[in-house]
Amino acid sequence: MADKKDGVAIKDNVKIVLTGPDGKVKHSSVHNTVTTAGKQGAADQILAAPSLSKPTHMAIGTGTPAATLLGTELDRNALTSKLRSGAVVTMVADWAAGDGTGAITEAGLFDIATANTANMWASASFSVVNKAAADTLQITWTLTFA
Repeated sequence: MADKKDGVAIKDNVKIVLTGPDGKVKHSSVHNTVTTAGKQGAADQILAAPSLSKPTHMAIGTGTPAATLLGTELDRNALTSKLRSGAVVTMVADWAAGDGTGAITEAGLFDIATANTANMWASASFSVVNKAAADTLQITWTLTFA
């Protein structure tokens, strides 16, 4: 009988919900990429004294993500919530009306508040999501360890 090798993978998904002032949803869901920093950060959390920071912020931008940062970061917000259920971690960030307004084409999951100095755990690139001043935006990032 052949050996069956088990492996661990991080599967990720991003749900982007843009809502108009009338409450109607204008956009949703894209797929994304877990970065090298994200894989290393997840593995590091198993250690007794992790040396890498956990995700605390999400950012949106108007460019295309590079391997370590967004192409043109527009705004960064602290996570609204972070929960684990089994092998699934769900993180949510919200942008209120007037916050992060623009033609959004990228998003990222980061470990600190400061733009261009944080480790980007995951990124997503997508067709333009036009966030008007009166719109709200919620991004839900799900990491599944399988």
